[in-house]
Amino acid sequence: MMTNAEVTHGVLPDSSSHSGVSWAAIFAGAAGAAALSMILVLLGFGLGFSAVSPWAGHGMSAKGLGISTIVWLAFTQIVASGLGGYLAGRLRVKWASVHGDEVYFRDTAHGFLAWAVATLVTAVLLVGSVSSVVGGGVQAGASVASGAVSAIGGAAGAGASNGSNDPFGYFVDTLFRDDRPAAVSDDAAHGIVTRIFARTVNNGGQLSAEDRTYLAQLIAQRTNLSQAQAEQRVDQVYGQARQAVEDAKLAAQKAADTATKVAAWTSIWMFIALLCGAFFASLSATYGGRRRDAVIVLGSDRYTTTPTTTTVR
Repeated sequence: MMTNAEVTHGVLPDSSSHSGVSWAAIFAGAAGAAALSMILVLLGFGLGFSAVSPWAGHGMSAKGLGISTIVWLAFTQIVASGLGGYLAGRLRVKWASVHGDEVYFRDTAHGFLAWAVATLVTAVLLVGSVSSVVGGGVQAGASVASGAVSAIGGAAGAGASNGSNDPFGYFVDTLFRDDRPAAVSDDAAHGIVTRIFARTVNNGGQLSAEDRTYLAQLIAQRTNLSQAQAEQRVDQVYGQARQAVEDAKLAAQKAADTATKVAAWTSIWMFIALLCGAFFASLSATYGGRRRDAVIVLGSDRYTTTPTTTTVR
């Protein structure tokens, strides 16, 4: 009966010249981890879509959905990485003449490498879809901020489409102004009002006296209001339009702030989940390695391997 230390001194073939990395086992564990991770992610998508509802008051809340997503992501990492690490440790080449501490380190490294390869493969496959989702959210926020004035122009009437986007439309209108405005069509009048409102709101200033008077003349011409009453209506409507723009900007800022916080917390929890995956992959690899070393070789005419000793015949 000989111990492992005696075997190391030359009874069994020396393994110091062989690589301590079993890439076949690592890639096998990574493949298993990546496949199981994909299956669990798809299952999570299905459960998530079945839990939400487009109707108000129905389905899971946004907070509940976020928490469940984080929990499922951590569960996916633990299970998939644990399987990959176990396969990498169980399928590796047996190091019969290596000290126990070194075996423990190599098993841990094999589990970590299997997790790393699986993570890189998954990241390559998912980076396109994640970028599109993040980019879509950023573009949506920018559209809300930049489209606030356009929404006001669209609500002003059909005349908004007739030159309201022309940067010189406002100045061209001023060339033909008169103390007694000529009668124009409804579309033309709406376009003039839209261009005045849009320019004033974009500049962030108060409606000028000339524009206020001119708008009141247009309104008095088309209604039964006096000049003073028309000016009061101009002030009231312009104040409402400016308030609507401010509300739209505030909503866009809140949406951007919420998106930033969500992105920050998502990154933090993904970092924690990946750390859990790396830990459980390494831990499972050591367990798989011990199970691999505990295998008793049958039908060998030279020696039989047990977990503690090696019997040489």
